[in-house]
Amino acid sequence: MIDAALHYNPRKLLLVADLAGTLLFGIEGATAAVNGNLDFLGLMVLAFATALAGGIFRDLLIGAVPPASLRDWRYPATAFVGGALVFFLDHFLRKIPVPVMIDLDALALALFAVAGTEKALDYKLNPFIAALLGTVTAVGGGTVRDIFLAQIPRVLNVDIYATAALAGAAVVVACRKLKFPPVWSAVLGGSVCFLLRVVAVWQHWSLPKVASP
Repeated sequence: MIDAALHYNPRKLLLVADLAGTLLFGIEGATAAVNGNLDFLGLMVLAFATALAGGIFRDLLIGAVPPASLRDWRYPATAFVGGALVFFLDHFLRKIPVPVMIDLDALALALFAVAGTEKALDYKLNPFIAALLGTVTAVGGGTVRDIFLAQIPRVLNVDIYATAALAGAAVVVACRKLKFPPVWSAVLGGSVCFLLRVVAVWQHWSLPKVASP
């Protein structure tokens, strides 16, 4: 079983991580739309934007055009499924404990950070740039969501969020440099991102700010 994992197709791994993150962020974007009192169309727009904007930015920057999420119907379909789940099952989803929702958000962040970094590395980009693009993939959709809702993007003021994505992306890059199998690189990078985000919320960690006068 371990041997099979070591030789697992990296492209399949990238697709699975991308689609899983797309579903989770689609649900998150749709939930934000419900909280913002948007209608069905607004809900679906936010589900799509939150789930796919980061990946679209990444693909445009690395020259992978048209972006994967616009070429492969599975990406928008998955985002819309997430939106539909929230629209029809919002009453049940609201019963999910807050810690579970935080964990799911951290999982989506980790999946996108890993997938974005892996794709950038596959395009032979500089490791530093690959880590940055992994971070853009993870936080880009949420930034667009917050702009649509006329809010300051959470990536600019929330406790350790983009930093967790960057840390996970950096671990992926380091593991690939050390010739780790792609699966283990993804698992280690994703774990670092996930754990850092969850612990940051639990311990109320945040980056330093300039003291107000």
